[in-house]
Formats: sequence, C-alpha cells, structure tokens
Amino acid sequence: MIAASRIGVCTWIFGAMPLQKMAADLARMGFGGVELRADYEKDSPAEINEIFGDWGLAIFSLTPMDVDLSHPEAKRRHSAIAAYDRLLDFAAALEDEPYVCIHGRVGRIRAQQSAEEESELLVESVSQIAEMAATRRLRLVFEVLNRYESHQVVNCSQALQLLADVGALNLGILLDAYHMNIEESDPVAAIHEAGAALWLYHCADSNRRGLGFGHTDWRAQLAALAEMGYRGPLILECTAVGPDPFTPIKSGDWRGQLCEDLRLSLQRLTASE
Repeated sequence: MIAASRIGVCTWIFGAMPLQKMAADLARMGFGGVELRADYEKDSPAEINEIFGDWGLAIFSLTPMDVDLSHPEAKRRHSAIAAYDRLLDFAAALEDEPYVCIHGRVGRIRAQQSAEEESELLVESVSQIAEMAATRRLRLVFEVLNRYESHQVVNCSQALQLLADVGALNLGILLDAYHMNIEESDPVAAIHEAGAALWLYHCADSNRRGLGFGHTDWRAQLAALAEMGYRGPLILECTAVGPDPFTPIKSGDWRGQLCEDLRLSLQRLTASE
C-alpha cells in the first residue's frame, strides 16, 4: 500500500487556478503534496510556503519553465541557463528543498542544425545547472519526454547516458509513465534499468488521463518501483479528455473531470499492493 503522503499532483494541470484554492482542493482530496509550476516573476517563496504549509502539503518538486538548453544560438542557451538560475534561487528558499525538474524545450522535435552538436550543448548546459544547484544543495531530475515533445533524451537509456556524460552527483532521472508508454518497449524494464538513478516518478495512463482509464499496466510499474526500493514521491500528471496535449484546458467541465480522475487515481494508488 502506498501512503497518500507520498502522492502529489502537478499544479500546471489545473490551468490558471489560484494556488490557495488548488491547495485546499488537493488537501481535501487527501494528497500529500505537489509538483509546483513556480512563477518566480509573481510568486514569492514565503507565500508558497504559507499557502501549501497551511494545508499540510509538501512541495515535492518544481516544474521548469519551457526554455531551450541546447539551441545552437549561444544567446538562447544563456537565457535558458539564467532562467534556471532564478528557479534554483526560488527552490532554495522553499522549506521542503524540492527536486528541480529539468528538460529540453517542449515542442522542439528536431535539431536546428546537428543532433550531435546539440547533444553536446545539452550536456554542457545541464552540467552548468548542476553546478549551480550544488552550491544551493539542491537536487535535479532530468525528465525523459517523448518524440512528440522533444528530440533529445526520450528513453531511459539515453537519460542514463546523459547522467554519465554530465557526471554530477546531484542529478537523477524522472521517468513518466505516459512518456514511457510511447517510447519504451518495456516500461517495467526501464524502471529497473534506471535503478537508483530514478529519483522521481510521474504517473498517468496511456491517454494521459488518470490511472485506470487507459491501457498502461500501472500496477506492474508500481511493483517494479517497490522491488527496486523506490521511496520517492509519485506525482500524478494527468489531463482531462480533449485535444492539444500542451494545454490542460479542454472543453466543458474539464476541471470537474480532472478532479474525479485524481480522486480515483489516489484511491487506486493507496489501495494497491
């Protein structure tokens, strides 16, 4: 059985809902925490600590901004690294010392010039961010996406190679059941392959709805996590039915459907063996 205190929800899936209401709704549903999409332009760490702390919710991790760490233009890469520098400052001021998620620009599905060059640039940028995170005693997790969202690091093997190339002790892997459904021939084997490098796990079904609404064998994935001794958070990142995977906003009462999916997913996770 998985304790509800280990189960969180990505805040971006609610769209522009006020954080106070979001925290209240998630706490009432029984969740233990969140992966926060932080807006460091308008949110203050003190306010975030108060909002989620008042409702007993941990901040497990931070969703990054959508910036390009491997673009051939140095100006764009430097801007992306500067954005992560600000996010790391924000993370360091939070009471829970959350993981800071990192990934390439979502939606850029091909290299601008050379895939080999951009792989080297990604390693260079991630290495620099890992150094900045280490000075703040923060840990990073590189999220493995899919080919329809990124042209880089779309499976566990590639993520492990990135970790080896970067060589930073404060960098781990974030595997996502939805992305693995697309890219991994055997998601369970991918979880075992990640091993101790797997620091964070996102869950949603094959259609990115809540658990039990698609064909993903999420019970087998949970069993694999238990077998390898994973004790980190489980973060739900599901969306309501509808087109456009890059926005949570769908037609009709999409938030109502989303909340029902979240309730059922929490129930299924806490009841699983």
